Amino acid sequence: MDFTTGGRLEVRITPDDVGKRVSVRLVTEDREPGATFTDVVGVLTSWTEGTLSITRRTGEPVRIAESSLVAGKVVPAAPARRRGPAASAPELDRVAARAWPPVTGEPLGEWTLRASGGFTRRANSVLPLGDPGMGLDAALRRVIEWYAVRELPAYIQVSTGAEGTQELLAAELESRGWIREVSSRMEIAALAPIGDLDADTSAVTLSRQLDDAWLTRYQRSSGEPSPEARSVLSGGPSVWFATIAAEGGGAPAAIGRCVVDGRWAGFTAVEVAPERRRQGLARAVMTALARKALDEGASAAYLQVETDNGGAHALYEGMGFTVHHGYHHWRASGEDPR
Repeated sequence: MDFTTGGRLEVRITPDDVGKRVSVRLVTEDREPGATFTDVVGVLTSWTEGTLSITRRTGEPVRIAESSLVAGKVVPAAPARRRGPAASAPELDRVAARAWPPVTGEPLGEWTLRASGGFTRRANSVLPLGDPGMGLDAALRRVIEWYAVRELPAYIQVSTGAEGTQELLAAELESRGWIREVSSRMEIAALAPIGDLDADTSAVTLSRQLDDAWLTRYQRSSGEPSPEARSVLSGGPSVWFATIAAEGGGAPAAIGRCVVDGRWAGFTAVEVAPERRRQGLARAVMTALARKALDEGASAAYLQVETDNGGAHALYEGMGFTVHHGYHHWRASGEDPR
């Protein structure tokens, strides 16, 4: 990456560039011959008392001593993906929220407070897309109080790594002692190639109804599923459930869920019995759901997967999915994570 003017390295960023995407080069050893350099790219979230903080695409904050900088400049937002549909991070976050609707929701300015009896962080966290309509400290107090009334820990879902994401909010939460617990990836793909996969879908049953058999395979429904879990799973604009029955009865061999919302088809809860993995069942489930979504007019696909789920990443990459941005759940310090 070119940091030079007239052949000389230059630091072309200042504290006034907080909130912008930057690329910096810093020395990682003493400024002596043979010193090692490294580059950091991300959003500049603070520059105070001789220390810069840059949030990478992954949401990881990097602190850099000003004295270690040898070059730096403002860079454009990450270019649009060459593969998959065009979309902004706020658009995708709103679509995904509609596909996983909370039992209870309440606006706080342009933020949305969501609660569902503790069933998943996504349905029990704040979606902070915009201005809360008050100062941040007052908004955070309101968030903590709102969840405390419902006997739930206070979480905020924060996206990073694309234009329109919330690196500055992540930095503010960290400075106030909030704890980043779980990180996930929002991935997107064109829908038609998934529907065109050479997968045997003959054993896949599609239904509008969430039934007890499907729930016996769903890993988040330990024991008797709560009413809140049933409400979230059944909610959304156009919901389809896929099931591959097990030979001899019992819990299904594989399941999946898809929510169609305009041009988007969102895939969730794709699960396969451990003894039936690597037999193409997940591909069959997603292909059948994709074909149904195409019939309803969708053209783009998305899914959300935790960053440490390596097996799922390989499966989805093989279907054409690419990472659009990341999102992270931040918990108020001192809150019971349950």
